[in-house]
This record gives sequence, structure tokens and C-alpha cells, in this order.
Amino acid sequence: MLKGLYTAYTGMLNEQNRMDVLTNNLANSATVGFKKEGSTSQGFDNVLAYRIKDMEGGGLWNNVNIGIGTPGVKIGENYVDYSQGAFRETGNTFDVAISGSGFFNIEFTDKAGNTSTVYTRDGNFSLTKEGYLVTKDGDFVLGQSANGAAGHIQINPNLEASIDRSGRIMQNNQVVGQIRVSDFEDYNYLERYGENFFTPVEGAQIIEPDCKVVSGYLEQSNVQTVEEMVNLISITRQYEANQKIIQTYDTSLEIAVNRLGKL
Repeated sequence: MLKGLYTAYTGMLNEQNRMDVLTNNLANSATVGFKKEGSTSQGFDNVLAYRIKDMEGGGLWNNVNIGIGTPGVKIGENYVDYSQGAFRETGNTFDVAISGSGFFNIEFTDKAGNTSTVYTRDGNFSLTKEGYLVTKDGDFVLGQSANGAAGHIQINPNLEASIDRSGRIMQNNQVVGQIRVSDFEDYNYLERYGENFFTPVEGAQIIEPDCKVVSGYLEQSNVQTVEEMVNLISITRQYEANQKIIQTYDTSLEIAVNRLGKL
């Protein structure tokens, strides 16, 4: 009977993990460039269950086989859905979206002052008064300036600008900057950093992207709110079912210990 308690317990843990992933998706359903996560689960390996020192079979101490047991479910790996989200038109030149595969390169500075390159699909950019192209949090967008130097992108903030499909920034019919877009051979070598940043891990291979840069649009989150709400109801029901199993076992154990034991 205690095996059933453990099975229900692991089921509740798995549903709790699914709920954590789902609520994070819903919380970021309006986050530009956010990629939703999913969760997986798998069963524990079946084990051969038996009773030791059993008195069956002529009063001898035997190990009696009582069959195959399945101890329940265990939490698997979470994964990221990199499918492209819908585009929303903004009319702002420096709101850019990537049509296809690839990521913008951002110079991120953490609270300790350390800088690193992170990757994102969030193209909600703006110009500083000095003409630097930055994210909404003030981190520099990486690419090339008019002199061809790689690094921060700086243009004249007082002139009208446009961005073509290859990411080139134009002013007065001249190229004054280039937004860098990178892609990876295998997204399994990316890990999430914050809401919508990704960082490569050891083994990641950067490749040329197959994409177009679209100015005046932002890529929305790929979270389907209705689908997530349906999954929310399903997870809640399954959690409650496991909870009721534990309550039933608890009642049965209480009867066995406090009532049958008195007979």
C-alpha cells in the first residue's frame, strides 16, 4: 500500500513542476521575443518487488516474489520552444524583428559590472542622446558602426534613419551601421538567461543566420494563452487526483492502525 503513496507523491511533484513552467509562460505572454518553455516527465524503471523473510512455504524464511512495481513518475528535462511568434506593427524604425532563425547580439552588463554577449529575439531598441543603439534596459546592441569597427552601434541621432532587410542602418542614403544577427547550429547548446536572453554553453557553434530583419515591427511571445489556460486546468485536476489518492491511503492507514489494531 505504501508504494501507492510514493507513486501519488511523485505525481504531485511532477504536476508542480509543470505548473511552475506554465505560470512562467503566462507571466511572460506579453514579453517581446519571449520563447515559451515546456516540461517532460518519465517513469522510473520498473523494479522487481518481493517480500523478504516470508513465512509462506512450510514455515521457512523465504523471499517471495510479489511482481513488478512501478514507483511512479520523475521530472524530466525542460525545453524551450523556439518557434517564431507573431509580429506586431509599431511604426518605430528602431523596433526590429527577425523573420527566420537567428538572434540579436547584446552586450549585457550584470550587477557586478561584468560584461558578456547574450542573444535575444527582443528587438525593442532605441537611441541614446549620443546615438548609441541600446535595448530598453540600456544594454548596447552589437554590430558595426559607419567606420566598420565591430562593437557598439553609433549613428547620428539628429538624422532620419531606416533599416533594411539585411540589418543595415541607412542615413542620407549611406550605410552608417549594421545590426549583427547570429544563429546557432544546435539550440540545445543554449540556456535561458533572464526573461528572453540566451547564452551559449560549451559546444555551441555560431553559424550564419537565414533570416530577414524587419523594421517597424516587434516579435511577440509565442505563448498561446488559451492553450496554456487549458493546460492549467488539466494540471490542477491531475494534482487534485494525486492528492485524493494520498488522502484515501491516509484514511486506510488510520483505520488499519487505530481500529483494526484494537481487535
